[in-house]
Amino acid sequence: MSSASPAAPLEPYVLADEPVLDMLNTLANVDGEPLDFWQSDANVERWLVRLGWFAEGAVPAFEEGALLIAARHLREVIRDLLERRKAGQQGDPGALNSFLRKAVSYPQLVWAAPGELDLQRQRKQQTPEQFLAPIAEAAAVLLVQGDFELIRTCEHPECVLWFYDRTKAHKRRWCSMALCGNRHKVAEFRKRKLQP
Repeated sequence: MSSASPAAPLEPYVLADEPVLDMLNTLANVDGEPLDFWQSDANVERWLVRLGWFAEGAVPAFEEGALLIAARHLREVIRDLLERRKAGQQGDPGALNSFLRKAVSYPQLVWAAPGELDLQRQRKQQTPEQFLAPIAEAAAVLLVQGDFELIRTCEHPECVLWFYDRTKAHKRRWCSMALCGNRHKVAEFRKRKLQP
């Protein structure tokens, strides 16, 4: 890596305005090279906690590497379905439905104090697939209810990051102005400087 290029980020980007798309962004291009931020169960666990899918310490102990394998598989299943949906093609929901079928959950009424009622979903979590089922469910909801005119990939030619354009004018072009938007501005500025 040259001294002029920035160091690779330590954690995956969280900039998609949609947690399911942030999952896809755990596989990114950094300095033109693919980078998978998920290299271990601990990486996946840290991401799950960081995005609020689960509380710190709430991730069960699975067989070494099992959570990583399941999370990477789910990520690619979701990526394939989203890419097909975005392209107006029909996808095969079988692999995502497999994750959804493994979810074993039930609602529980929680009455913390007078007037403070809440309904919380309890989930049986014996396997990594069962554990990741809430993300599979969120992906299924996004596939059905998401506005795919607003679900996009960054316009920078080297960027593979996804985002949900929730801006008021729906004109978002970049994964982040600090990342690709700024790179585009610098490139355009240099191009103008070189013109006679």
